[in-house]
Amino acid sequence: MQIVRTLPELRAALAGRGRPAFVPTMGNLHDGHIALVRQARPLGDVLVSSIFVNRLQFLPHEDFDSYPRTWDADCAKLEAAGCDIVFAPREGDLYPEPQTFKIQPDPALADILEGHFRPGFFTGVCTVVMKLFSAVFFASGGGTAVFGKKDYQQLMVIRRMVQQFALPVDIVAGNTERAADGLALSSRNGYLSPEQRAAAVQLSQALHALAQAASAPDAAPLAALEQQAMEQLAQQGWAPNYLTVRQRDDLQAPQGPAAPGTLVALGAARLGGTRLIDNLEF
Repeated sequence: MQIVRTLPELRAALAGRGRPAFVPTMGNLHDGHIALVRQARPLGDVLVSSIFVNRLQFLPHEDFDSYPRTWDADCAKLEAAGCDIVFAPREGDLYPEPQTFKIQPDPALADILEGHFRPGFFTGVCTVVMKLFSAVFFASGGGTAVFGKKDYQQLMVIRRMVQQFALPVDIVAGNTERAADGLALSSRNGYLSPEQRAAAVQLSQALHALAQAASAPDAAPLAALEQQAMEQLAQQGWAPNYLTVRQRDDLQAPQGPAAPGTLVALGAARLGGTRLIDNLEF
């Protein structure tokens, strides 16, 4: 496995090796990341994963400085999963000057849900992903990138960006990996105390209950079901941002009855000092 730091090194490493399959990460890798890497393995001629904690997608009060960096363990996991190249730029390599040109995603998709509670988040995500795509796919003229469904809105935003800019990149979704009790795997799960970790599954349970209630033939109005789900989670000691049901294709609220297989329940809530997100398609 080759480790490269700069864009010229990456492009030299990729020259003549066909179409890449790419998995971008911020490191602190867990089994969910590795599942994406394994999924990507047969989708290209050379497998690339990036490790870069992107300052642009953190708000000033968020955990950029304390975000876990586990370089040696990450490299060992990637090598075991069959990764060919790890692109691990330093901040000055990816942003050699202030990044004043940025990607502004469609507010209808990016300023709701996560974008409402984390203003500017998706601008930072889109900007770094566009730059990473430029670096990884420059020599080949295109390839495949794999993103997890656990960050559902992010997946939707990236897909829309690729579509609107006609980028030669196929976006493939990877299913959310879960612990035995149903908790979605996340790098931020490591912030939880043992007591909080035991309680963390309550978020996915709340989404299951919300989806089941919304699917009932005699379902109450959706707004009432969402409010009830928020209140019940708050009673368990959480500080919820949202628990909601949306259309999968545009993340807007459904207008009237929806066909099975077209909706997704999404939630974000803080447990102690840790903010967790999850979703459930139904």
